Amino acid sequence: MPHAGAKPSAPRALTSAALDIAAQHFESAYSPIVLAGIVRVIEVMLVAAVGLALYLCYVVPTDGFARYYVGTIMGVSALSMLAFQAADIYQVQAFRGHEKQYMRLASAWSVVFLIAITASFFAKVGDEFSRVWLGSFYVVGLITLLVFRRCLFLLVRRWTRQGRLDRRTVVVGAGGSGDALIGALAAQRDSDLRIIGVFDDRGDDRSSATCNGIPKLGTVDDLVEFARHTRVDLVIFSLPISAESRILQMLKKLWVLPLDIRLAAHANSLRFRPRSYSYIGNIPVLDIFDRPIADWDVVMKWLFDKIIGSLLLICVAPIMLLIALAVKLDSRGPIFFKQRRYGFNNEFVEIYKYRSMYVEDTDATANKLVTKYDPRVTRVGRFIRKTSLDELPQLFNVVFTGNLSLVGPRPHAIHAKAAEHLYDEAVDGYFARHRVKPGITGWAQINGWRGETDNREKIQRRVEHDLYYIENWSILFDLYIVARTPFALIRGESAY
Repeated sequence: MPHAGAKPSAPRALTSAALDIAAQHFESAYSPIVLAGIVRVIEVMLVAAVGLALYLCYVVPTDGFARYYVGTIMGVSALSMLAFQAADIYQVQAFRGHEKQYMRLASAWSVVFLIAITASFFAKVGDEFSRVWLGSFYVVGLITLLVFRRCLFLLVRRWTRQGRLDRRTVVVGAGGSGDALIGALAAQRDSDLRIIGVFDDRGDDRSSATCNGIPKLGTVDDLVEFARHTRVDLVIFSLPISAESRILQMLKKLWVLPLDIRLAAHANSLRFRPRSYSYIGNIPVLDIFDRPIADWDVVMKWLFDKIIGSLLLICVAPIMLLIALAVKLDSRGPIFFKQRRYGFNNEFVEIYKYRSMYVEDTDATANKLVTKYDPRVTRVGRFIRKTSLDELPQLFNVVFTGNLSLVGPRPHAIHAKAAEHLYDEAVDGYFARHRVKPGITGWAQINGWRGETDNREKIQRRVEHDLYYIENWSILFDLYIVARTPFALIRGESAY
């Protein structure tokens, strides 16, 4: 991981072509991996439901409950998932409805029943099963699966048209290599890539305005700003591996973005073992950076935030009511204080806090950080700031608005400073902490790096801890941080 990054003191002006593309409407993306997992679960449940329904409707009224049926239903359900996986019909390309998908499904389903019949024969339990039930299970199960796949096709077609299953891709490097890469990607059938632009640090005199019909939208610096205006999922470098210094220079600018970065290897004369590559279709690429939290990790973190956040909100509701009453009685003005801060991918989010300053002294932009014995802070405000109880309303952000997580890098105010320097000026690579959603608490906070930042070292150490958290994230890590947070708050170090 590079230790340097882009430090944009002001947003760059994008070209008109880049602004036009960024202004186009796009939907949020759905993960193909998560979609395939959900389809697996649904089909297993459908198979089990068909077998159980036929058992209850036909077998039980005539023969009563039999011990072998439930085990057989569970075995056929699990075996069907394995058979469909072997038939390679859990890919988004298969969901798009090609006829061979249905033939593969029918073949795999037939194999499942052949295995089940063979197993019952050798186990000498064939006479225990109703042949009508077994035949109905095969026919009704197959029809149910085919109908589900057809409905899935209609849904996936709709999502494809909306761009939800596309990976919005940009290519870095125009010229011959970029032209060849775009041509190779466009030639692939059922590709989920949608190339929206090309970026190149070379001037227009050294690279054309278009590359294989795709417009050149600017330099790599422009790409950083472009990715904060629109959704970009993947960056592919078309540069040769020999251009090492040029690639590293660009990566130092791009690693602050929450996206996947790959280096195309199809045109390189230097070849590694096949296992060294991943593939986009049949194009070999080297993985440079991955989105920090993606696919099932996003689902797990969302569930963690909603479930644990809701439980915490219920538990601390009485305390929150008491704090609200204390704030109201202590000084005039509103109970809550709203502030714009940096969120995921440098987007602005509004967070909620209890008001801890006199209403005439509130500083929404944090031009002046709070210091020890700050006269702007109220009596109640001094206590709730020291214990971080003023942050409790941010549970509403977690549970309801979803623009915060329980655990993550703390969101900083827009004009927050360390030693009279804005944070992004004080710390190289500062914006890399925004590759994940910000949180109420974090690894930096439980290690004592919270509160006043009166010198560069304090914000530097905070960012280092944030980046460590991003690179080592797990649900267990989040649980550990949540469990440690109350003990860190009791110390109250550096919080004024």
